[in-house]
Amino acid sequence: MQLKSFTLSKLHAKVFKYKPELWQKYEVKSIRTLSLLFGMGLGLTFLITACSPNSTNNAGNNQTSSPNEAANSSQSSRLTNSSTVIRIGYQKAATVLYALKAKGELEKSLQKSGVSVTWTEFPAGPPMLEALNAGSIDFGYTGEAPPVFAQAAGTPLLYVAYDPLATKAEAIIVHKDSPIKSVADLKGKKVAFAKGSNTNYLIVKALEKVGLKYSDIKPTFLLPADARIAFEGKNVDAWAIWDPFLAAAQKATDARILTDATGLAPNLGYYLAAKSFVDKNPEGLKTVLRDVDEVSKWAKNNPSDVAKLLSPVLGIDVGVLEISERRRDYGVLPLTEEVINNQQKVADTFYQLKLIPKQINVREVVTKIDF
Repeated sequence: MQLKSFTLSKLHAKVFKYKPELWQKYEVKSIRTLSLLFGMGLGLTFLITACSPNSTNNAGNNQTSSPNEAANSSQSSRLTNSSTVIRIGYQKAATVLYALKAKGELEKSLQKSGVSVTWTEFPAGPPMLEALNAGSIDFGYTGEAPPVFAQAAGTPLLYVAYDPLATKAEAIIVHKDSPIKSVADLKGKKVAFAKGSNTNYLIVKALEKVGLKYSDIKPTFLLPADARIAFEGKNVDAWAIWDPFLAAAQKATDARILTDATGLAPNLGYYLAAKSFVDKNPEGLKTVLRDVDEVSKWAKNNPSDVAKLLSPVLGIDVGVLEISERRRDYGVLPLTEEVINNQQKVADTFYQLKLIPKQINVREVVTKIDF
């Protein structure tokens, strides 16, 4: 039986439209709950997403080669022996994996090996890694914070590559007529952001720079769609968000940027895989990374085409998306010492703030894949 999906943002919109005072009660319990959810693999958002039609299976589009054809390729043989399905988690706003899905190139690459691909959409990185922990996906892409929370909760993940993104692709914004003029003015204010996301780290570092503590603000943990509703309704004072939602909010509301991530956070993206997938299907992983790399190069050189591809699925104007595409970078790169050290700083910061239950060593879950 297939469960009908529903959109949390629509539900929240209806509730808060008629009872705005409910925002005073709309709080998420301690962020430690996130680590528990990672460990249990029972995140509510994952449950909703996994049960919805957004989880698509492209197996029907793949042609399984004959035994003779498969025997002609040693790589295809290894792939077939390892696995027959590669399960990928993606976000529409994460350009490369969405473009890879839309273009169908990975299916073509795996066709002769008899390996198919399934795609499951997620609204953000944390629920995606809950799914990886639960064994529901093999590969995905997130910002810098989600894998820290996941590793702290014992999720068997591995960093397999990184994406340079850009420091101007995430920011803290306020309303155009807001009296808040600097990050220091956020003291005592309600700030919306997705817990366990890259913007969670941006908030911490921005406050730290001006001498404020994380406890000096009132965090309001919301995913992008719900945060947009809260921000436009002025139920929060500020919003930390990433592109393309950042560019869309600027266009729609004339929001002002208090600060972007420049000088505060590297804002890198990470390609992650389940350890079991890396162990059992290394050739499949290499094929995925090669195709991701090819699409990444295409996206880097064709921002207008990327904007046109994403516009109908995100419901964001092509011009807005092109702005966000032009202020970010692309790449599928092996983790360097500098990148590992930066990610360790993220983990150490969250541990010091008691946002994760234990100290972790990022290097322990980094692997090098030659593709």
